[in-house]
Amino acid sequence: MTVCIAEKPSVAREIAEVLGAKSKKNGYLEGNGYQVTWTFGHLCTLKEPHDYDPQWKTWALSYLPMIPRRFGIKLIDNESYKTQFEIIRTLMQNADEIINCGDAGQEGELIQRWVMLKAGAKCPVKRLWISSLTEDAIREGFKNLKDESEFNKLYEAGLSRAIGDWILGMNATRLYTLRYGQNRQVLSIGRVQTPTLALIVNRQAEIDNFVPEPYWELKTVYRGVTFSSVKGKFSRKEDGEDFLSKVVGTDFTVTSVAKKKGKEAPPRLFDLTSLQVECNKKYSFTADETLKLIQSLYEKKVTTYPRVDTTFLSDDIYPKVPGILNGLSDYAALTAPLKGAKLPKSKKVFDNSKVTDHHAIIPTGAYSGNLTPEERKVFDLVARRFIAAFYPDCEISTTTVLGKAAEVEFKATGKQILKPGWKVVFSGQEASAEGSSAEGSQQDEGGQENAVLPDFREGESGPHEPVLKETWTTPPKPYTEATLLRAMETAGKLVDNDELRDALKENGIGRPSTRAAIIETLFKRHYIKKERKSLYPTETGKELIGLIHEELLKSAELTGLWEKKLRMIEKGTYEAGAFIDELKAMVREIIIQVLSDNSVRSF
Repeated sequence: MTVCIAEKPSVAREIAEVLGAKSKKNGYLEGNGYQVTWTFGHLCTLKEPHDYDPQWKTWALSYLPMIPRRFGIKLIDNESYKTQFEIIRTLMQNADEIINCGDAGQEGELIQRWVMLKAGAKCPVKRLWISSLTEDAIREGFKNLKDESEFNKLYEAGLSRAIGDWILGMNATRLYTLRYGQNRQVLSIGRVQTPTLALIVNRQAEIDNFVPEPYWELKTVYRGVTFSSVKGKFSRKEDGEDFLSKVVGTDFTVTSVAKKKGKEAPPRLFDLTSLQVECNKKYSFTADETLKLIQSLYEKKVTTYPRVDTTFLSDDIYPKVPGILNGLSDYAALTAPLKGAKLPKSKKVFDNSKVTDHHAIIPTGAYSGNLTPEERKVFDLVARRFIAAFYPDCEISTTTVLGKAAEVEFKATGKQILKPGWKVVFSGQEASAEGSSAEGSQQDEGGQENAVLPDFREGESGPHEPVLKETWTTPPKPYTEATLLRAMETAGKLVDNDELRDALKENGIGRPSTRAAIIETLFKRHYIKKERKSLYPTETGKELIGLIHEELLKSAELTGLWEKKLRMIEKGTYEAGAFIDELKAMVREIIIQVLSDNSVRSF
């Protein structure tokens, strides 16, 4: 008998239906030589400190660091979990073969490996690796089952992550609570949680300590268009007034009109982070809400696997694109122009070198009728991005007009859309389409939105209205979930460029699938709060970061380096043992530093 184990009952039912295992049993489905069972996500977890040493149940500085000689796992203390596990154990003990049908990612691998380890499974194990739950995808996956050994490094990376988080979290939390908590509150420290909190606290400190400074800009209005002085900003009002006095009462002359045609490519397809960012901007969904919605869409078979960090597709998806587009019946008006045409195969969409385990989030082409209003919003974003990827570039004309008044030079820019191309897919919407400008307008140096410029002729001149505008510098904005997710992805660096952001992803803090949970944890522990969309640290959060002098615990960059090493373990270019040894050494160093701190600090 072949035992298949999925991560959820709903996924198990989809797989069982395809395999012909239709007989319902207690905790599994059976038929056609298969028994299909399931977990409820994590059934097992790493043992707690007192499971290794009874003394460790007591929180005491003298017991630190707590580092077990060998880490072990145990069942989570939940009766329904225990009942289901016993069913799984019995099935696995009698199985001829096991097929791991867990989610195709690091966490899914860890969940199922721990269950098989705890159940004492001895038979051969195969791996189902699929990117969607459509019937075709499941059938194709079962035709191409992989050997479990191909995913050993993925498991090692997941195990290293779990052990590393245990070593740092268990020891640092007890250390800070005992040293500074005054028995009043548990001070929770985490490998990713603490540097994320530090990002928010540091941003708030920048805002609180910001001292506004005035600056002046010389502008003039000619034929209804605002031109800005190429001198830029004046830090002294007197300097600006000198230039203003020169141009008052003179004519404005157009010295140059330059038109440059260009193209804007469609926005990139979604990875999980960019989808969470877009949903937060557009619908104010939290990162956690978006993750749950896109996971539900995946389980309803209408979108592909969501926990991904690439915006590219592999070449083997290209032949399937017409079929997917054809299945998007609700978008027939948008897909009609693509039917029968040779679809473009842009390197900005298809790039095998940018795809590892999974490709970008796209529709499957399956019928999408049974969706909640919130699911429909998320699906609409994914579907439109996918359709737009095969539309022509948007063709634009950028006009730069230079002018002069009394030898003082001015400049204005504007943009005109010649052919909308992919933008028709988003017409009538405020689709941010990350990386593209708003239709028919462009920000000038003064931050003012200019409409399409009128026709100017070189040499024309006339009266104008100059003004010296006083402006004050503004503090940084508080993080929103959207900007915090981007900061986590780039280890705190402010990056707008897609290519540079891709390069920094290697060093991002947390994984796309865990960042939402980290943010939720900060809320639950009352370290941060939300006002409208903005995130602010609570006094508790500020105090905690203020107590931590060890940069190792709160640096986004250092945490990003650990994340890079975890990815290297997954790729087989770094040893799991070396990573764990580094964290052990780091924890010992932190304990020595904190215990030798003689300053009077308490929470």
